[in-house]
Amino acid sequence: MPAVFLGVRHHSPACARLVERTIAQLRPNHVLVEGPAEMNGRLDELLLGHELPVAVFSHYRDADRSATSWAPLCDYSPEWVALRAGRAAGAEVRFIDLPAWHPAFADRTNRYADAEARYAEATERLCRHFAVDSTDALWDRLFEVEPEDGLAERLDAYFSLVRGDAEADGRDRVREAYMAAWVRSALAVSGDRPVLVVTGGFHQPALRALVGDAPGAGGPPAGGPGAGGPGAPADGADAPAAGAGEGAPGADGWPEVPVPPAGASAGSFLVPYSFRQLDSFSGYQSGMPSPGYYQRMWESGPEAAADGLLRVVVERLRARGYAVSTADLIAARSLSQGLTALRGHPRPARIDVLDGLAGALITDDLDGPLPWTSRSALAAGTHPAVVEMVAACSGDRTGRLHPATPAPPLVHDVAAQLARLRLDGPAETVYSLDLMDPEDLERSRVLHRLRLLAVPGLTRTAGPEHGVDPVFAERWEPAPTAGREAALVEAGAYGATLADAAVRALTERAHGIGAEADALAGALFDAVLCGADALSEPLLSELADRVGGLRTPGPLGEVLATALGLWRHDRVYGVARGPLLGAVIDGAAVRLLRLLEGARGAAGVDGPRLRAVAALRDAVLHAPGPLSVERETVTGMALRVGRDRAAPLDLRGAAFGLYRALGSGTPEDPGEAVRTVTAGGADAVGDWLAGLFAVAREEVTGSAADGPASLIAVLDDFLGALPDQDFLSGLPALRQAFAYFPPLERERIAARLLERRGLHGSSRSLLRTTADPLLLVRAAALERDAARLLTRYGLGVAP
Repeated sequence: MPAVFLGVRHHSPACARLVERTIAQLRPNHVLVEGPAEMNGRLDELLLGHELPVAVFSHYRDADRSATSWAPLCDYSPEWVALRAGRAAGAEVRFIDLPAWHPAFADRTNRYADAEARYAEATERLCRHFAVDSTDALWDRLFEVEPEDGLAERLDAYFSLVRGDAEADGRDRVREAYMAAWVRSALAVSGDRPVLVVTGGFHQPALRALVGDAPGAGGPPAGGPGAGGPGAPADGADAPAAGAGEGAPGADGWPEVPVPPAGASAGSFLVPYSFRQLDSFSGYQSGMPSPGYYQRMWESGPEAAADGLLRVVVERLRARGYAVSTADLIAARSLSQGLTALRGHPRPARIDVLDGLAGALITDDLDGPLPWTSRSALAAGTHPAVVEMVAACSGDRTGRLHPATPAPPLVHDVAAQLARLRLDGPAETVYSLDLMDPEDLERSRVLHRLRLLAVPGLTRTAGPEHGVDPVFAERWEPAPTAGREAALVEAGAYGATLADAAVRALTERAHGIGAEADALAGALFDAVLCGADALSEPLLSELADRVGGLRTPGPLGEVLATALGLWRHDRVYGVARGPLLGAVIDGAAVRLLRLLEGARGAAGVDGPRLRAVAALRDAVLHAPGPLSVERETVTGMALRVGRDRAAPLDLRGAAFGLYRALGSGTPEDPGEAVRTVTAGGADAVGDWLAGLFAVAREEVTGSAADGPASLIAVLDDFLGALPDQDFLSGLPALRQAFAYFPPLERERIAARLLERRGLHGSSRSLLRTTADPLLLVRAAALERDAARLLTRYGLGVAP
């Protein structure tokens, strides 16, 4: 007998009922379902008796790419009904689609993602014809609330229309050719009983054309693969290459299931899923929205689903303190019934109930269209009644796997580690850890690895925030555990043990970091928290490469300073003088040398860039071991930048200070250096001094400050000769520069100024003011307000 093709919409109750009726009527020999063919040997596991929704989670990793994918199933998924009802009817049930790791699924995280975007033109015409404003409303109008008689014919006409207007890409054609091979193999052995093929409606017309109607067809019919007919693989570059033998019969007569390439890791496991994950209002892009509503429709029909939604929305609003009267409920019910009749629906559709609720309960003006008129997540500021309507439609069901379901090795490794370290106590347990204690440090590392893998259960509420934070204790408190089982299974894609999984997740995260220093510093500190002794060479090289990709000195300097502080002073995590931080320090220093030389910019002081120069100074002075550049290379760069009149003045001052601090060769004359910038006035001198003081304050306060050619003498002579107006104009820049000095060093500068004038007395008195203290307090408050205002608008504040 020929194959019977049922095109369905994923997660559609109407399609699920049609599949169930068709199997009962046909009693097919084979039921072939769109789904991952690599799961065919594990169908008994899939049908163990789980509480739906569940999903097949698939993962793939090789040296070039990594991918994860989900194929969710709920009670009313046509694919699930085909598996369950087909097995109950005695049919041989098979998945017939390519594995999720295959290039045909590249960039697709959901196997059942609809092709609706590709046939938007046809659905838009239908929406206009039936006077509806969304594809979901159109689907309800045509299929979910209409009588079941003639449903199969309507579905055929609908999918033929939309597929006829859509151009399938090469990836779809490869998948369809592979699925057609399964259908032909089933026809070859089906005998006098039919073969039922259940796939997404987008693929149904192409599969029917590929297989043809000849019973028992053993090869491609006219118009099949190679003949250029509908669904045939394209010759263009958009079609991914099929692997050798894909679609060719294997030893058992069925097409061979492709295996991952050598060196790649791939696998599939069942995970619990939730209605929230299945809802388009949470970002899901496949099949029907509002899973809670359609679950009620599947179980009890459209009328009961409509009544249940009205009741649940009112209950949710009342529970949150919103006044909803019995009269409001009656009005909502009446509006819904009126809209159902006005729109010509034989039974209430989801859109009728939602519009009726909105009309009865919302009296405010809304900022935009109601969310069920499109497919998108709720925006911030959505009306509370709308939020509750969407939540009631979504439902809060979470699936549960059967206890006998196999789990990846990571699940067992985590359970063993938590038990060994006594971290598997009651759910309300709070863990206070002393990081100086070896066992508590190991417990901390395990908890941080779970945090890194996004496994819920415990949240750190206290502990060190960065690499040089002098905090040696952590506190972990209970957090909601919803989704923990699924998160552990999904984390198993990273490795068989917790340490391996954490390293691989960190490496992948580091690979995805662009030029964001904060993200890079966070990844670096997470690597330290998770235990540097378990880190692998790929992670070390990845972090070093990411450091080399930062494009601005300021953020790069922050990463260098953090890594350098840990490398020099860590007493907790065991990373002092370690290879991880050494690689980061070297990469950051080399990159900074390239960015600083040739830097250009507007006048002013760039505080983050100056701190980067100071971090480079400390790396050369205190961590020469990890550096791949010689000290002379750094001083040469500093000398060139310090003399470069096109460079920013603050950077020139910092370079002058860097050259002096590294003490290489003949010291530069501070007097000559200052005179090169005095043409710009006191403002220019202030910017130059800010750079110098950020890197080498001892130029003023140390032994180099003595003698007639000292910087103090040069500045004293220059500032003393300035007219009052010029001095007042440059005072803010000068004040900013001298703010780098703490009070004790300011006192030393004041003492040297007294000595130059041959005066005796306490220099401390020069630092005291006779101004009104209340005036000073008001001035300080004004400065704080100005700083907050600048920060709010992203203008920044110099230190």
